[in-house]
Amino acid sequence: MSLKHHRMQLPREVIVGEGTIERVAEVSKRLGFTNSALIIAGSKTYEVAGKTVKSLLEEEGLKVDVFLVDAATVENVRAAEEKIKSLKPQIVFGVGGGTKIDVAKLSSAHQEIPFISVPTTASHDGISSPLSSIKGFEKPYSVMAQSPLAIIADTDIIMKSPWRFTISGCGDVISKLTAVKDWKLAHEEKNEYYGSYAASLALMSAKLVMQNVELIKPDNEEGIRVLIEALISCGVSMSIAGSSRPCSGSEHLFSHALDIINRNHALHGEQCGVGTILMSHLHRMNWKRVRDSLKKLGAPTNAKELGLKRDDVVKALEVAATLRPERYTILNKLNLDRAAYERLAEKTGVI
Repeated sequence: MSLKHHRMQLPREVIVGEGTIERVAEVSKRLGFTNSALIIAGSKTYEVAGKTVKSLLEEEGLKVDVFLVDAATVENVRAAEEKIKSLKPQIVFGVGGGTKIDVAKLSSAHQEIPFISVPTTASHDGISSPLSSIKGFEKPYSVMAQSPLAIIADTDIIMKSPWRFTISGCGDVISKLTAVKDWKLAHEEKNEYYGSYAASLALMSAKLVMQNVELIKPDNEEGIRVLIEALISCGVSMSIAGSSRPCSGSEHLFSHALDIINRNHALHGEQCGVGTILMSHLHRMNWKRVRDSLKKLGAPTNAKELGLKRDDVVKALEVAATLRPERYTILNKLNLDRAAYERLAEKTGVI
């Protein structure tokens, strides 16, 4: 199957660095939003950054409303849509980690209002991607929403977030190694559309994070910037591909399966990192290099560190291949049984 055409939605402005939150009103004005805005945030992320966004916009004369959400659920997306319908803001700001931005992204897309991403953590590529991961749909994976019109990533704010979120972001970026491999496999064996440019962008992001593991430390702004830029590039690669293909393969299916089997134990990027160890072994890639990079970052590399039981991992591997029948990956090609999955998890030290 080849795509005759697809729409690429890319951010118009990306501002990354120390103190960039101070430029929120200037960006808003430049993009033509001078009347009204709605900030969607969590209670913590509102304190951390949302409050600042509100006062900076109000200083420029905008009418600013706030809607607080606690999780990325269908109910919260609907409630946010109702808020957008009644307030009719010119622009929606998503302020927070992945979940708050996902709610802002999808609710604004449904109401055809543009949105600006103001991440407070660097935990996954949702800060820049056109997709939202929302709990409560029949499907456990991401749905198409819209790309942010602008991204304002303040490294001062992101560096103050719990370090575990940053490690999760690294895991999410490193997982592009197997995602691209799965995409190429689907192209070769199922004639699925494959975009070399989007694939290269995602791969380059993964390689850059792996090359810079020594730099990515809690007090190193340069390392955090490498990660944020890599996450943003991954989001852009999905916009170019017109799907999540360059960034989400068998390793993400493993993470989604874990969410179904044993909820609330680890962060998305942490699970994807461990999934990448497993899937890179199946792809006959250098899985030890993946494991060692994650170890250097202090990321989980086995079931115990993810807070999982041995059986959870084997079960998740079995479930993963069934989650998205239309998404062909190495799991479909090999079609392994439970005993083989157990051997794989043992061989890679995951269990």
